[in-house]
Amino acid sequence: MRRTFVVLALVAAAGVAGALAYASYTTEQEFVRLVADGDQAAADGRAFEALEAYSGALALVPDAVVAYLKRGRVYQLQGEAEAALRDLRRAAELDPSATRPLEWLGDISLELGRVDRGAEYYERYIALDERNARVHYKLGVARYRGGAARDAVPALDQALDIDPTLSDARFLLGLCQRDLGQPHEARRTLEAVVGAMPGATGPREALAEVYTALGDHQRAIDALEALSALDPSRPEPLVTVGLAYARSGRDTQALQVLTRAVERFADSPAAYAALGHVWLTLAERRADRVALLKATEALTEAGTHATSSSSALSDLGRALTLAGDYAGAERALRQAVTRLPVSPDAFLRLAAVTERQGRLPEARDALLQYMALEGDREPLAGMATRIADLSLRIGEPLLAARWLDRAIDESGPSPDLLARLADAAWRGRDIARAREAVAAGLALAPQDAALRALQRRIAVDRERP
Repeated sequence: MRRTFVVLALVAAAGVAGALAYASYTTEQEFVRLVADGDQAAADGRAFEALEAYSGALALVPDAVVAYLKRGRVYQLQGEAEAALRDLRRAAELDPSATRPLEWLGDISLELGRVDRGAEYYERYIALDERNARVHYKLGVARYRGGAARDAVPALDQALDIDPTLSDARFLLGLCQRDLGQPHEARRTLEAVVGAMPGATGPREALAEVYTALGDHQRAIDALEALSALDPSRPEPLVTVGLAYARSGRDTQALQVLTRAVERFADSPAAYAALGHVWLTLAERRADRVALLKATEALTEAGTHATSSSSALSDLGRALTLAGDYAGAERALRQAVTRLPVSPDAFLRLAAVTERQGRLPEARDALLQYMALEGDREPLAGMATRIADLSLRIGEPLLAARWLDRAIDESGPSPDLLARLADAAWRGRDIARAREAVAAGLALAPQDAALRALQRRIAVDRERP
């Protein structure tokens, strides 16, 4: 009897094992079928069916890396970035040695503008496989977009060591060298790219910019003319060529090219703006009324377009100012300061127009906005002094004194600036500050007449009851 029970138990165990094996086999077969269905749907462009199939596969095998990877890729191609990131992160967690999810995670992060995170994913990929030139290049892209051109260079060098034919990496290397102030190196690199990719417009445009930085204007123009020939359907290359001629002092050629641009692209505000800019430059340089008239005509046409740039409207304001139409100039300049990106010159020109009309607070406000845009990109002292002068004329001497302090900090003390500071402080009844500025000025120029006069004025004030 005991033997019978043992035999029955063994038979039952075998049955259970067989059932489990069959169930496992069935699950595996169903998983394989669902993944294959998902692959076919994805290949046919049926994204919804592909996602359903991969999701069904994951319901059967919740830790299947391949299903997470494939579903994440479909989400990525559908533009569902967050869902793609979720699946690809899960794939990377389940298989830390897998490189593909790391690359795709980096790609999506770049698409979302999360450049630091993208760089981290590419670095993790390279730690697992350092022989993939494409991923080294992508790391360089992430670092460059993050404003770290210097850090991008080693990644791009590594990419090119692995695959010297990777022109995209060489092009980005040339941009890095340009941005790092290495124009000779950038020139060699970009010339190699143009040689390898003669039909690409981006490298030619960058090379023209480098030629200009090196003062080789003829080569810059040649590169831009080739660019225009490669892309004859847009006005921008012709406009760039015309402005390059103007920068090199070849005004006749500039006008010819830009006139051709407005004839071919009559609906292009950029072409009219460039032509007007060159005529305006000539009008100012030569005091030429005919050139001013032509500038005004071209810039007025540019200004009629809703897409006209802030720079074009600023130039129109300048042209109308020279023509004596201050009301029209102000209208154009007020439009200019509302167009993004704002041309800083528009605020300078608006300040000049409003000051000429006696609206000093508006003029000062325009200069303050100019300073906010320019920051430290130009010497501060001259602009700070202008703001101080306007503040003094408005009747705000202590504010004028603060701006004169900034001018002195920027350019160093001088008898003139210290005399202005002393006068502003005295007008604001800050007698101690006025006396201090006078003393500093006389230490530099003991016989300065303005400082001596201020010293006497302050002494009289001190003696009054």
